[in-house]
Amino acid sequence: MSIQGTLSSWEELLDTARKNTSARRVRRLGQSPSTAPIPSSLHKLPPNTAPPVLLYRDTNSWCPFCERVWFALEEKEIPFETEFIDLSNKPKWYTDLVPTTLVPAAKIEGKLVYESKDILLALEERFTTPSLLPENSEENAVARQWVEEAETNGFRDIAYKFLREIPTDAHELANLQAAFETKLDELEQALSKYPGSYFLSSFSLVDIMYSPHLDRLAANLPVYRGYHIKGNPRFSRINAWFEALNQRPTYHRVKSDHITNNLLLRRRWGVEPIGNSLPLDPVDSEKIQFRAEAAERLSDNREVAIADILKNSGVQALAVDGNISAVQEAVEFHLRLLADYLINGNGAALPGGRTGGKDSLDPTVAAVGAITLAYVRNRICAPRDMSAGAATAFRVAADKVLASVY
Repeated sequence: MSIQGTLSSWEELLDTARKNTSARRVRRLGQSPSTAPIPSSLHKLPPNTAPPVLLYRDTNSWCPFCERVWFALEEKEIPFETEFIDLSNKPKWYTDLVPTTLVPAAKIEGKLVYESKDILLALEERFTTPSLLPENSEENAVARQWVEEAETNGFRDIAYKFLREIPTDAHELANLQAAFETKLDELEQALSKYPGSYFLSSFSLVDIMYSPHLDRLAANLPVYRGYHIKGNPRFSRINAWFEALNQRPTYHRVKSDHITNNLLLRRRWGVEPIGNSLPLDPVDSEKIQFRAEAAERLSDNREVAIADILKNSGVQALAVDGNISAVQEAVEFHLRLLADYLINGNGAALPGGRTGGKDSLDPTVAAVGAITLAYVRNRICAPRDMSAGAATAFRVAADKVLASVY
């Protein structure tokens, strides 16, 4: 296949990618997840010094309550380390340690704290700068009340009931939607109390409490209920709040993307889609830092990706006379093609599948490529594997390469 010679090597791709992104992860060979993000403030620690916080969280980065704590740790620039807990097979030492047996939990300078709200408040008490609660005493009291009410005001309960429950009739669904909209109206009103786009006069724990759930609802509702929060003029302040969050670098480190959120809902809760997902963000898909991060992740973690594809995608069924090595070579080629396109693509010609011509791929190789690219596109989990922006760039590039090879 002559086209292989025109691609950059994995080593060249990794080197170029790392020159265009500062995103780095720690390898965790033989573990789940296979990589882990490096906290942005870890470099502040003196050599051979343990971080003051140990965060216990889920392996897939799906848990919105874990995301709250991670968001705060990044905003407050607290060095921390992570212990991942397999929620489907929690180790006994963890269930013995944490009375609720749930995640997240944290050890803050050796002291165990669990429940996300309590961890957030404990971090505020121990690490006072930068503060995520207002200095003004009156506004501070309002903030603490809203933090409490984020757990008790029923917003989350009615939101997920509207999203997940299968109503018996249209009238019941309409009532659920009306109750949910009433809660959103309350958030609209809360966002009008102070100048600016946040719940208070500046970014705070209140924003952190709501961001993971509103992110998931904004992604899930168009697909599973045909209902839109983003772009809905009834909720202009919530939309302005989303835009304000989007300007925060830490938000991009911790948030998921809407495709991950939608795949999770179907897999975890068995909800069937009735509408289309929100379109992939074309701005994120073309930003070099996100393209480079996606290429860096793929290049650095390629052995794990190839093994996963061979084991779980069904691609081995295309092996001729049991020759798995040829299938593996084709899988590796298409992943390298994807990484090369992320770094060097932007309109470059790609090899065709059934189009004919000198760069046309063998039909079996093209079929392996189609399975590989479709599988890995939907296998990526943000932010477990890469940031949401990088995942968007990855998916858009996979779509373009997939369209070219089959």
